[in-house]
Amino acid sequence: MSNLAGKAYGMNVVTPMRPGVTWLNNFIFMLSRCLPSTLSGLLGLGFIHFARWVIIRRDQWPQLGQPAAKLDNDYMLFCSNFNGTWDQYIDAFADGIPGGLDLFWYSSTKYPNSIPITPFKDYIRANQVDTNYYYNATPGSAQRDIKLALKLSHGLAPVAAKAAVLSDAELAAAFERLLIANQGGLGAPGYAPIASCDTAAADRNRARFELRRWGEKGIGPLEADRDLHPVDEAAILASRANEDEGKRGAVRAAVAEALQAPTTGTPTDPPPAHPASQAEEKSDG
Repeated sequence: MSNLAGKAYGMNVVTPMRPGVTWLNNFIFMLSRCLPSTLSGLLGLGFIHFARWVIIRRDQWPQLGQPAAKLDNDYMLFCSNFNGTWDQYIDAFADGIPGGLDLFWYSSTKYPNSIPITPFKDYIRANQVDTNYYYNATPGSAQRDIKLALKLSHGLAPVAAKAAVLSDAELAAAFERLLIANQGGLGAPGYAPIASCDTAAADRNRARFELRRWGEKGIGPLEADRDLHPVDEAAILASRANEDEGKRGAVRAAVAEALQAPTTGTPTDPPPAHPASQAEEKSDG
């Protein structure tokens, strides 16, 4: 499915608009830009990468050598990129800003309103145009993953810059504070859990096509486990036996020892934090 790229889904919806009321949608868009608080519900949906509504008038369609078309309607183009399934996205949209959706598509022909949800989904599905080519630079990372990684990178830069002049204890203490402040950004990137067998099968089919397209010496398909068969019962029971509990206990003990080392009360303890840095930590936290 060309709408998918890793965790992301690309959506394009084109709906006709009555030309006599197009100006009203223009006014609504101007009002929403002047009053950004009206979009607070949309801005709070962190799984959305991008969402945009664009009005295309009858005489504004690009001419690429084709005969000029005589159109009866203006059109609304809606483009969005998001993480998750199609249904999850529409549900969250309708729950987050139902009134906003009704305003943005106010002039669109036969728009049924966002509530109840079933007619709204039918309307979006009927007017959606599949993506012919969809590129995502970070297919294994959602936008939250990227934001957390950037936060970690920004926090790590000053520690790395001072690493050469810090003692072992001071560096360990600085790294511990950085680790605590950024522990939410240490997740491993990768494909999301399989949302449906159809989506997983689409990934497998596209991977085979990419391999045929680029050849054995090309980059080839992404390595991703897409096993559609049920897990063996013996494997499930074995996973509950906690056979690796000893190894996990050893790791926990090593981590606890490493975290306690800088604060044992020895003369190598780091100097107390400067008042300015303490204020900065409070403001960040």
